[in-house]
Amino acid sequence: MIEYIKNVWLGFWTVIIGMKITLTHLFEKKVTVQYPDDRYPIPPNARNKLYLDPTLCNGCTSCERICPVNCIKVETLRVVPNDPEQPMIADGSKRKLWVPVYDIDFAKCCFCGLCTTVCPTFAIKHTVEFEYSTYSRDDLYVRFSDMSPEKVAEKKKMLEEFQAKEKAAKAEAAKKAAQEKSKAEGQAQSDSPAVSEAKENN
Repeated sequence: MIEYIKNVWLGFWTVIIGMKITLTHLFEKKVTVQYPDDRYPIPPNARNKLYLDPTLCNGCTSCERICPVNCIKVETLRVVPNDPEQPMIADGSKRKLWVPVYDIDFAKCCFCGLCTTVCPTFAIKHTVEFEYSTYSRDDLYVRFSDMSPEKVAEKKKMLEEFQAKEKAAKAEAAKKAAQEKSKAEGQAQSDSPAVSEAKENN
């Protein structure tokens, strides 16, 4: 009987403690917000979704090489000297590489921030955006390059033509050097004492 009364009192006492905590918080200021209608400000240094500014990217591939999960893919094309555009990077330096492909797979990204640290032009950075859940993994594969397929094909053709001319010029220079070397060796042999003596004896 005593044990029964003890259990009843214990149950009643725990309810009182619970109601005390509830009543205490009832008159305190709310610490939650009605998300997503109300939101807390996100710190600017938060490591959320990455963003690339194509006008700043110089194609150095430092971000691709340092990424621990290989979520960044970069492909570049050399800018040929006779390119009529003579592109410039947004920081004022001359562009040496086109960047036809700059892709990030956010399904792999671990938001370590290493890519933003090594970027020499600060082209890639974290944003405050974190709401990009999707039903398809394909939507998490983002392409940042601003070059159209037509422009990429044009630059590839221009580079191939330039490389072909470069190769032909090198081959011509090598051929000319070989001819000059052969001519010099022939001249040296004709000027040697043994050849001169043979000519005098004849």
